[in-house]
Amino acid sequence: MTDASPLYRPTAWRWMRYVVLTAAALLLLYPVLWMVMASLKPEDEIFSQPAALPGSLDWANYVEGWTGTGRSFGVYLLNSALVSTLSVVGNVLACSMAAYVFARLDFPFRRTLFAVMLVTIMLPFQVTLIPQYTLFRELGWLDTYLPLVVPKFLAVDAFFIFLMVQFIRGIPRELDEAARIDGCGPIRTFRRVIFPLLTPALVTTAIFTFIWTFDDFFGQLVYISSPSLFTVPLGLRVFIDTTGQSAYGPMLAMAVLALIPVVVFFLFFQKRLVSGLATSGLKG
Repeated sequence: MTDASPLYRPTAWRWMRYVVLTAAALLLLYPVLWMVMASLKPEDEIFSQPAALPGSLDWANYVEGWTGTGRSFGVYLLNSALVSTLSVVGNVLACSMAAYVFARLDFPFRRTLFAVMLVTIMLPFQVTLIPQYTLFRELGWLDTYLPLVVPKFLAVDAFFIFLMVQFIRGIPRELDEAARIDGCGPIRTFRRVIFPLLTPALVTTAIFTFIWTFDDFFGQLVYISSPSLFTVPLGLRVFIDTTGQSAYGPMLAMAVLALIPVVVFFLFFQKRLVSGLATSGLKG
């Protein structure tokens, strides 16, 4: 066998890459696969035989988990969907308008304010937690969804503003000038010219906002205390009893169900997500 094989080497190299990538993918997916397998096992086998495949598919955890907290798990899913949807709408509208202002309009201290906004990206969430909590308590917003949703309509996510600013800078200014000649002011130019062209960046913002909000645990734990308002992360916490017997089987079963909306949302918009990242914030 010679190395003649100029055709062999690329093929072998390609197969080797497939094997390595497949192994890496399985390694990354192992926690999810383990959770799915554990959700189909009886409670006593989950930790006694953690690596074993379930002998038979036992759906009892799903049946028990759906109403195991005293109310239907569908309530938590609907609450999470409500908070996530409102957050997506708020971020898409507010961040796109703020980005347009920074990218296109001239006003005093524009560069300074933009730099200050970028600095807030590096500010840990915990630093502002207590002042925010005090403010929302004074407003009487505790135990409501307002602390989770209203800030999204005030363009507080600097990362998405930066993402859209970079995208808008790639849109030819000649379009703005043409709109101005046609009699459009800044607001109509944004609404009729810039906003429709922002679609890839808007989709990217929508996807990340939905996933981050749907999966958020800490923020919702701080502001929500009524069980009827619990979202999915807080609903899953109900299965854990620190003083008695925790229901790990039903909890894992509901965790599997909680993954479905996020995975479906991601797969549906996956192509636009890649397009948005490639044409916006990652270029100069």
